[in-house]
Amino acid sequence: GRVQLVAAVTPALVDRGVRAGDVVRAAAQVAGGGGGGKDTMAQAGGRDPEKLADALAAAHATIEAALA
Repeated sequence: GRVQLVAAVTPALVDRGVRAGDVVRAAAQVAGGGGGGKDTMAQAGGRDPEKLADALAAAHATIEAALA
């Protein structure tokens, strides 16, 4: 199996430093893949579905860091 990730970010959050591409890229790296996109919408994939929980945690950490 594979992991498919999609992130959408509002313009208000982009103004605060959250970028959809950064979020999915961080998650995809954990899941053994990569991806990217625009500031408000991005897609990524990974090769290791067993790492999905860790990938989502990485996405969450990326968002928190951008908002700190």
